[in-house]
Amino acid sequence: MAKRSMLAFLYDQCGTAPPPVGVDLKGKTVLVEPGEGEAAIQRLEMATGYNKAELWLIDLAEFSSVKEFADRASKELERLDIVVLNAAIATLKYSVTKDSWETELQVNNLSLSLLALLLLPRMSDTAQKFNVLPRMVVVSSDLHFWTNFDDKVIGSPNVFSLLSSKEYCTPKNFAKRYVDTKLLNVFFTRGLNNRLKDRSIIVNTVNPAFCYSELRREWTGLFNTIFEWLFAWTTEEGSRQLVWASVGVPEGGIEKLKGAYIHLSKVMEPSDSVLGDEGKKKEDKLWNDLISILTELDPRVADVVNQHLQ
Repeated sequence: MAKRSMLAFLYDQCGTAPPPVGVDLKGKTVLVEPGEGEAAIQRLEMATGYNKAELWLIDLAEFSSVKEFADRASKELERLDIVVLNAAIATLKYSVTKDSWETELQVNNLSLSLLALLLLPRMSDTAQKFNVLPRMVVVSSDLHFWTNFDDKVIGSPNVFSLLSSKEYCTPKNFAKRYVDTKLLNVFFTRGLNNRLKDRSIIVNTVNPAFCYSELRREWTGLFNTIFEWLFAWTTEEGSRQLVWASVGVPEGGIEKLKGAYIHLSKVMEPSDSVLGDEGKKKEDKLWNDLISILTELDPRVADVVNQHLQ
């Protein structure tokens, strides 16, 4: 199923990170989900002198927080040129949020997708009003190559409800929860791109590579320390991929970015799991199940689907 072996992964990690790409973003509005926001803003100002960045808080473990954030963006942002959906968690223990969903699934997929859809109207307005090509970047991972959803999962009444259930989240199944959420990110990106009415909006997904970060804070022990020391990129090196997905242009032109999976500053074919007729069937099932859930959470999702999606 996977076309990416562990050897290929290690080979890339031992290589040099692609250089950062530069572009003039004067007058544009960029929304990023950073961790430790105040510190990030301070580092940005110290490094560049730019002092207009704002910290807007959002808790993806609470749907109410996602809705409030989207409301604020709709009211206060005249334009929205780039959205980088970067927030994610990787946990070793099953837990549920106050919204009664498995925490990792809600943060990495349900809330991310809800936010993306609620921000879409402002991005469409930006495209039309300013004659630009806004971009929405979903941060996934090349770990998506190493998982798949079997027929039992895809054939369930609602895939997300099944994946969230205590009964499904056995130690064996939950051990691959993070990589499953990254595959769901790729499916969402392709599903959203394939349904957009406004083809001036670019939606893509990117692999930041294996980097030092707080993502694996629950992973402790000598092996993890040594593996990071040998193979991890710096956070800055990984962030270059997010920047490239947000402003870079691939060989063949910008149209190549629509629905694309980006790896090492290039458009790359994703896992076989999302390709072909079988991949499209899974994409459609996951999309319909997702929209069913999100519409119940926020009726505005139905309006977005009707007005902006096919």
